This record gives sequence, structure tokens and C-alpha cells, in this order.
Amino acid sequence: MSVTQQQVLDSLGRIKSPRGVALTNANVLSAISAADGKVFFSINVDAAEARAWESVRAEAEAVVRAIPGVTTVMVALTAERKAGAAPPPLPTPSRGTPGVQPVHAHKPPQGGQSPMARQSEIPGVAAVIAVASGKGGVGKSTTALNLALGLRDLGLKVGLLDADIYGPSVPRLTGLHQKPELDGERKMIPLRRFGLAIMSIGFLVEEETAMIWRGPMVMSAVTQMLRDVAWGALDVLVVDMPPGTGDAQLTLAQNVPLKGAVIISTPQDLSLIDARRGLAMFKKVNVPVLGIVENMSYFQCPHCGTKSDIFGHGGARHEAEKLGVPFLGEIPLHMAIRASSDAGSPVVDSEPDGPHAAIYRAIAGQVRDQLKGVIAAA
Repeated sequence: MSVTQQQVLDSLGRIKSPRGVALTNANVLSAISAADGKVFFSINVDAAEARAWESVRAEAEAVVRAIPGVTTVMVALTAERKAGAAPPPLPTPSRGTPGVQPVHAHKPPQGGQSPMARQSEIPGVAAVIAVASGKGGVGKSTTALNLALGLRDLGLKVGLLDADIYGPSVPRLTGLHQKPELDGERKMIPLRRFGLAIMSIGFLVEEETAMIWRGPMVMSAVTQMLRDVAWGALDVLVVDMPPGTGDAQLTLAQNVPLKGAVIISTPQDLSLIDARRGLAMFKKVNVPVLGIVENMSYFQCPHCGTKSDIFGHGGARHEAEKLGVPFLGEIPLHMAIRASSDAGSPVVDSEPDGPHAAIYRAIAGQVRDQLKGVIAAA
């Protein structure tokens, strides 16, 4: 059954804003995306009123989820501070209108509580680790997938979350394009391939869709991908992060107690500068850095085996030594890795006895060793 934008608007029209007007008349709704049973939209309010609107956001998500034919709902609450403007005065609710409080009554908690106090474990998941890079184009997603497969080969139960919401690569890298189903608790069931539990925002949108997200929408999406997925029992959940040091990284660090981060870099100076920023960010939020991987470390000719240092060589190793973090290994720029990734058949799985699979497994072994005491011994 196809769900239309008008059906969504009709349902949202029954919800009242904190000021008592219909949500559809409050001038806060973004454009609504409704296709193939998936509904996405945001509620855009002033930052000073955000707390009063959270219950409205939750109610909106509930009523849309109840529409026949809806399988997936994502409602983000985006809040922006208007420069130089105070919140407008609110009318006092009528005596007979329960549950509508003035927005100014919703004050943030006092005492400077750390954002990290909101962390909580994902039920059934022993360790969550992030695979990150300071910039795009360094092979982070390919490394994250093959690292997850390397951990699988060491006997661990592994999940992979593609949190790169701006450019999700995991659907292409795994060859998975199905839509996730919901379980009895209305949680998304991760897709399975290569013995991994896999979830990506790319499973919910078309590959060509431009992913345009405001900061609060990023945080809402990452939180839902962590919490509204039935991960089951996992030793390690590998999270493929977007490049950079923005909202997605901070949301992950504040949402779950990360057991570590793996930084991906190429040998060249520009990549290493950005890798330093990523490493500094994780240290600021007290996330252990498990180590640095030098990807595209050298080009290895598939015909004669000659090695060429196209991007330089050894820069990530020297950076790791200088910063006092483990250096996890060098991954070559090789046709086999690129071709297998494009074909949705990662090299650790398609060529398990090859030299490249051995490199990824060696990196996975070092990561596992640093997680001992957190995960069950394999």
C-alpha cells in the first residue's frame, strides 16, 4: 500500500504544538518525503523552544507510524538559535487544555552535566568501535567492511553500521539493496551477508538521492540507527563514520560508550593533517584510539608486483609514533581490492587466502587484542 504526503499531513494535523495550534499550521514542518512505505521529515523550531517540542516530535513519529503501509519513520527535531532574538511571548494555556505548558517553563538541567552522561550500552553489543577519517576519499568504508570481516574470521560475532549518512557506501560494497524489515517491537532487522549483521541509511533511500541533512537531523538519524535496530548478540559493532569531526562523531561518542576508534589515513601530508584532527577529537571525548591504518600505502602493480609510493610512504606510521598511538598496518593500493569492492564482494571474503585478506586480518587481530576484557575471547 502506497503512503502519500497528504495522508501524513492529515495525521499530523491532529497533533497540537506547545502553543495549542495544529502542527500543520505551526510553520515548522519541512518537506515530507513519503515513498515505498518510508516517511522522512523534520520539525524546525527555535533552539530556545526545543525541549518543549520533543514530545511533539515523538507524537508525530507515533501517528505516522500508525498509518497503514508505513514501514519506516524518521522524524528529526532541528533547533536553530535566532541571532539576537528572544523567544516570543506565549499565551497562557486555557484552564481546560491539559498538558500544554509555556515553552519558557522548559529549562535545561542545571549543574553543567556532561553530555557523556547520556551514554548507555546497546543491549547485546559488547563493544562499539568507530572507523573514522579526517577527510573523504581515503578508503575508510572499504577498510571498515574488511576490518569487520577480519574480526569475523577471528571467531567474533560482528555487526557493521554504515553511519556515513552523507554518502553511504556499504550497500554498494556489500551488494545489498533490500529494505530492512521490522520485528515485533518495530525495530529494524539488520540485513545479513558474509556472516555480518549490516545496517545502512543507504538501505532506506535510493542510491542517487542527495543526502542533505542539518546538524540535528544528523544526530537524530545516527541515534535511530544505533537504538532502533535489533542488533542481537554481538561481540563488536563496527561503525563506519562520515569523514570529518562533526555532529555524527559527537553524537556517537555521546550516545554509546565507544570502546575505541580506528583512524584511516593515506601517507600524504594533507590526509595526515586531517587524521590528526580526528585523533584529537576522539581524545577530547575520552574515546581510546586503537590505532592508525595507512591505506593506499603504496601501489602494487598486479602484473609485475613492483611497488610505487604514489602518495608517499610511511607517513601514517611516523604520525602514530609521534602521537603515541598504535600503528595497525599498511594496506596497498591494488586493483584486486578496488575491483572486489566495486563488485560487492570484499577481498577478505572473496580472496580469503590472498595477501590482502591477510593484511586486514592482521589489523583485526590487533584491534581484537586491545578489546580483550570487553569482548568474549574468541
